[in-house]
Amino acid sequence: MKNLDINQLIAARITERQENLYRLAFYYVKNKEDALDIVQESIRKALASSSKIKDAASIDSWLYKIIVRTALDVLRKNKKLTIADDETIEYLRSGEEDHYRDLDLQRAMEGLSIKYKTVVILRFFEDLKLEEIAEVLEVNVSTIKTRLYKALQLLRINMTEQEETRKWKKN
Repeated sequence: MKNLDINQLIAARITERQENLYRLAFYYVKNKEDALDIVQESIRKALASSSKIKDAASIDSWLYKIIVRTALDVLRKNKKLTIADDETIEYLRSGEEDHYRDLDLQRAMEGLSIKYKTVVILRFFEDLKLEEIAEVLEVNVSTIKTRLYKALQLLRINMTEQEETRKWKKN
């Protein structure tokens, strides 16, 4: 595939999925500026390594992989605690259907380790298939299934504990 053609195809995919790419970055850093930086750096990385793409059908998962890795790099580099401010909460509430519907889910998601959180975000918020998630994270599909099952168990426990705490505080 010609490099000019692939760059045009990558640019088109980025344009089509710009909101999804930003939202994925935002889930990790919970900060508008950092999320935009992650997307920008990911686009730079994608265009710089576009010659590595052999199959145009894999561009989407390749872009997600770059976003996830760049976001994880930023988190590792900053090692900072992210707290949702009022602006962030409003942003999450006013978004599309796949944004957090309530803060209980957001708090429960924050309680997950990054490997479980990533699988849940890619599966339910970005609507990727298990095979696509495995490709993005470069692990076996069975590993993705295990992580997803464990993540859902942990979410259920976290949300149940939050509900019990809320009931206890009311009484």
